[in-house]
Amino acid sequence: MAATVARLFAARSGARMLYRAPAMSTAAAASRHFTSIKPIYTADATTTGGRNGRAVSSDKVLDVKLTLPKELGGPGEAGKTNPEQLFAAGYSACFQGAMGLAASRLKINLPEANTVRAVVHIGKDSTGGLGLSVELHVSAPSLDREATQKVVDLAHTICPYSRATKGNIEVKLSVV
Repeated sequence: MAATVARLFAARSGARMLYRAPAMSTAAAASRHFTSIKPIYTADATTTGGRNGRAVSSDKVLDVKLTLPKELGGPGEAGKTNPEQLFAAGYSACFQGAMGLAASRLKINLPEANTVRAVVHIGKDSTGGLGLSVELHVSAPSLDREATQKVVDLAHTICPYSRATKGNIEVKLSVV
C-alpha cells in the first residue's frame, strides 16, 4: 500500500496525476449547497515542492518544511511536518474556539484548561482514492461529562472546520 500511496503523492516535476475524483453528475452538482461568505479574515500561504517542500504564509509568520510520512512511502524527515499535522492543529484550535462560543451560548463555564486533540487519518477510501477522517478528543477538567458533551455538540455545529467537513469526511467526537 505504501508504494501505491507514494505514487499518488509523487513530488517529481512532470509527475502525472494518478487519481482523479469521480466525475459528478449534473444533477449531483446542482444539488450541492455552497455557502457564500463575506470574508472577515483571509489566510494566504504558498507551497513549493509539494509534500516534500516548504509552505510559507504571505506574512512569513508560518514557514514550515514539509515531508511525506514514511507510512505514505516518503522520507518522513525529522523536524519537518506534513499537511495532516497542519490540518490537525488548525482544526483543534478552531474547534476549541467554537467550544468557547458554545459554552457562552449555553451559559456553561468552560474551564480554561480545556484541550482539544485532533487526530487526522489519511487512507484509502471506498473508491480506491485517498481520503481523510478525523477524531476530536475533548477534555474539560472540572466540568461534568454531560455539560462537556453539550458544549462539544454545539461547537461541532459552529466550528467552520466542522461545517466545511460535514458530509465530506468522517469526524468522531469524544469527551475524555
